[in-house]
Amino acid sequence: MITHPELRRAAGHARRPLLAAAALQGAVTLTHLAQAALLAVALAGLARGDTDRLPLLLGAVLGVVAARALLGTWQRRTAGRAGAQVRVRLRDELLVHLGRLGPAHLTSARAGAVRTTLVDGVEGVDAYVSRYLPQLLITLTVPPLLLAALAVVEPRALLGLVPALLLALAGPRAWDRLLAKRGKEHWDTYEALGADYLEALQGMPALRAAGAVGRARKRLQQRSAALHRATVAKLRVSLVDTGLTDLAIQGGVVAAALLGCWSAVTGSTTATGTYLVLLLASECFRPVRDLSREWHAGYLGVSAADGLAALRTAEPAVPDTGTAQARRSAPPELRFDNVEFTYEGAQEPTVRQVTFTAEAGRTMAVVGPSGAGKSTLLALLLRHRDPQQGRILIGGRAVTEYALDSLRRSIAVVSQETYLFHATIADNLRLARPAATDEELVRAARTAGIHDEIAALPDGYATVLGERGATLSGGQRQRLALARALLADAPVLVLDEATSAVDERREAGIVRELLDAVGGRTVLLVAHRLAAVRHADRIVVLDGGRVDAIGDHATLVEAGGVYADLVKAGRTHEEGLAA
Repeated sequence: MITHPELRRAAGHARRPLLAAAALQGAVTLTHLAQAALLAVALAGLARGDTDRLPLLLGAVLGVVAARALLGTWQRRTAGRAGAQVRVRLRDELLVHLGRLGPAHLTSARAGAVRTTLVDGVEGVDAYVSRYLPQLLITLTVPPLLLAALAVVEPRALLGLVPALLLALAGPRAWDRLLAKRGKEHWDTYEALGADYLEALQGMPALRAAGAVGRARKRLQQRSAALHRATVAKLRVSLVDTGLTDLAIQGGVVAAALLGCWSAVTGSTTATGTYLVLLLASECFRPVRDLSREWHAGYLGVSAADGLAALRTAEPAVPDTGTAQARRSAPPELRFDNVEFTYEGAQEPTVRQVTFTAEAGRTMAVVGPSGAGKSTLLALLLRHRDPQQGRILIGGRAVTEYALDSLRRSIAVVSQETYLFHATIADNLRLARPAATDEELVRAARTAGIHDEIAALPDGYATVLGERGATLSGGQRQRLALARALLADAPVLVLDEATSAVDERREAGIVRELLDAVGGRTVLLVAHRLAAVRHADRIVVLDGGRVDAIGDHATLVEAGGVYADLVKAGRTHEEGLAA
């Protein structure tokens, strides 16, 4: 009878349909009791040789059976709708919360484990709340009422029924703590296996390239064996639970039957009463048997409850306490004011005392060697994390004052790691703006330099992409992401190595055309290759987490320093490729 708080909370999403399902389950139970009463009267009549009412009684039994079939179908449909409602509401709630947690949470949680919780865990909760909880209500109400009725018919029958019922209901509770422990071990192992499988599937090209497929297979075999052991350990405890319940049920029925027969022999009860004791004693335990069955059906939900609770209550890396709405009518000024940030566990700050301003409607580039802090600055701008010192302002207002959803909708981001979904090209583009017209899709694709390649495909914009856009080249994926960001029409556009997969000569042209086409936006351009930043209005050079220099391309080259070294290294690389 374990009722985890998280499961009770989930049941609250469909309280009315669950109560309706429980009421219908009660009606089904009443048909069993009515059938038992009718059969008791019929059997008593046969024992007396009175068969006049037998056809009528048997007809009534058939009517009760038919009613039970209809009520059972209705009950299952109602419970199914309740479970679906719980499943949808819970999954939506968790997905929305995952959005609030942001990328910072997924850096510490395995994607496969989160997937297992969202899919298999929620499915287990469906079975628990739609099947187990209604049956639990019936089990807690019907046996006491039947005991009261049997006390009127033959009080001595309670001597066998009451102890057996108490043992059947309370006895297995002695194993609850061990069962909960085994269940958590089983779920943790199941979750780890799901995470490993997803990771192996996503990383198969890397595994094949490294010749590590065999080692990955061996690891998965070990995980599968661990899951088998955890499942068997859980089943052992569960079988003890079931065996104890069945022993109590069978013993109680036998004891009640013996007491009922003794009463009949001594003449202390009528034939009808004797048959009622025999039949209702079995009905007393039917809800207990059904509860045991539904418990096993919903046990996956119990196992997943802790994981669901942990995911739902996980705290975001930043608090969403702002209330201001970001303006979308005009490009804002971006300002980093003495910003400093240190990752947890790091010895030194990743960025320190960073100060610069990106003017409204202009393009500011951020460059620097690997590890200079470029990606960290973008994460701070989007409030995936907050700086320990300093402020970041958009339009003269600190980013912490904006509501997170409003802040992030005002910034369109194209990153080096582009994600495209298994859908048509048009659907992928319309993620940014569902109401975008075909003409707007074409305009954005032309600006991103991808329209001609889309038009050359057999189905054009209706072409279905493979998962993660696997049917496209890296450059094509990035240019599609650029087009999607342009459709978002946000006042701030962030390009984070957004053309790194494009040929270096072509990259400069794409960036130049893009910057010409996105007038009216404040653009923050982060790049490792300098061909992409030459045409920026201003360039910020980072080195070791600090601002080394700020200026335009020509000024920075003339001044020497880190930027000039980067330009020289880039030229050497180009000459090497040409050779």
